[in-house]
Amino acid sequence: MPRSKRAEAKRARTRVRYAVAGLGHIAQVAVLPAFAHAKRNSELVALVSDDPKKLEKLSRRQRAVARCAHYSEYDDLLESGEIDAVYIALPNHMHREYAMRAAVAGVHVLCEKPLALTVPECEEMIDAAEDGGVQLMTAYRLHFDPANLRAREVARPGGPLGEVRYFSTQFSQQVVDGNVRLDRHAGGGPLYDIGIYCINAARYIFGAEPDEVFAVRATGSDPRFREVDEMVAGVLRFPGERLAEFTVSFGAADVSAYRVVGTKGDLVVEPAYDYAAGLKHRLTLKGKTRTRAFPRTDQFAAELLHFSDCVLGDRPPEPSGLEGLIDVAVIQALQQSADTGAPVSLALPRRSHRPGPELATRRPPVQKKPATFHANASTR
Repeated sequence: MPRSKRAEAKRARTRVRYAVAGLGHIAQVAVLPAFAHAKRNSELVALVSDDPKKLEKLSRRQRAVARCAHYSEYDDLLESGEIDAVYIALPNHMHREYAMRAAVAGVHVLCEKPLALTVPECEEMIDAAEDGGVQLMTAYRLHFDPANLRAREVARPGGPLGEVRYFSTQFSQQVVDGNVRLDRHAGGGPLYDIGIYCINAARYIFGAEPDEVFAVRATGSDPRFREVDEMVAGVLRFPGERLAEFTVSFGAADVSAYRVVGTKGDLVVEPAYDYAAGLKHRLTLKGKTRTRAFPRTDQFAAELLHFSDCVLGDRPPEPSGLEGLIDVAVIQALQQSADTGAPVSLALPRRSHRPGPELATRRPPVQKKPATFHANASTR
């Protein structure tokens, strides 16, 4: 469809038509079901995979899907005029290519994290979106989660914690052998997959960017970790002499928590990064502890609703491509530090926007986890 006709059709549209590219575990259990809770402005119309049986099975389950496309048919789909946006849920090393091809075709891009594997790749994606006149958003679902947004409010300057001094977080799980997240060539490893949550959380809690990082890695004899690290620990120094430290592991029991410590109290969020469970706060002030449970919500539907509003309203989404680029820059610096055994200094772009309470979105959770098809569970 010519660009002029596509733009005219978009102006008359009240819902954004999506293709989901990549139909692995997260797409099947979270992304596809989220469209049922984002009907106000989002519509799933196409699926993209290299597995014909998977396409057939999932298109029947998602009854509204009008088109299935093999990876080799991706460009035809982008040029067809049948979709307005693509949700990229492909392995990490494929994000850049599929986002670039969409942007060139004038199709908006909502891309799973990490945005890409290197800063230059992220820059290419951002430039392609600008040149193509399309929106690019990094899929940080926790930017819309009420529990994490409330944590940022509690930690704000002048808030109940006083001056926040340090942030500590742990995120670990047992990743099954053969999963793509253990494939070095596909951009696997705990830093890209779960470390990015820890880095992003530290950045939005402090409302700043780190200016120095240090990391160490550890891997035992488990054959799962032939290509990627088993675990990584890191320290991030933030302006104002504040510190964040994290440990992430693909070979330890399930843990998902962070602690924010200020001069007047501390806040523990546990679980902190989950999408399949409600999150919890434990706030301690003057020796007294209060707990608060946040009901489970559909974080993926929240992403879709925000991005579609931005597409329809022709305004930049937040989290943006730049938000994704900064986390990738931090990851690359941490990798360099782990390689050399020395701290690495950073000079990152300064952000004028941070997640705020206005982004909090509560949508009903997926009540029953869908059965997956040709998609191995990523964890034990």
